[in-house]
Amino acid sequence: MHRDWPDILGGLALAAIGAAAAGWALAQYDIGTLRRMGPGFFPAVLGGLLTVLGLVVALPALRRRSDAPGIEPLAALAVLAAILVFGLGLFRIGLVAATAAAVLVASLAAPRPGWGWRLALAAAIALLTVLVFGLGLRMSLPLWPRLP
Repeated sequence: MHRDWPDILGGLALAAIGAAAAGWALAQYDIGTLRRMGPGFFPAVLGGLLTVLGLVVALPALRRRSDAPGIEPLAALAVLAAILVFGLGLFRIGLVAATAAAVLVASLAAPRPGWGWRLALAAAIALLTVLVFGLGLRMSLPLWPRLP
């Protein structure tokens, strides 16, 4: 058993990125007030929250012992393949199918057997993606494949 280095280093990296973002926002932009927020207010708040989150991850890990994390090449390959499937498929098959296909590819590395939960997860995430990016943010992404 040895220190939980992944959580320590990951938490400190998050805290450093958050502190840098907050510092940059405070130095470069007007913060304004709560009633009349300036352009630097939101980045400064997000940077501060990221710093706190990083410390919440790192500080308990200093007292915790952990086994060395195992490397799972199948999981890494599945995630990379899912990113590739989504990126190549988005404008060819549409947001719904590309999202569902990416979720299905990424889930191949999961230890849990069965296709029912994979299909349900793919459908739920595809629906959530359409709601957030298609309807909520009104991004001009094709939802379905273009018919010739």
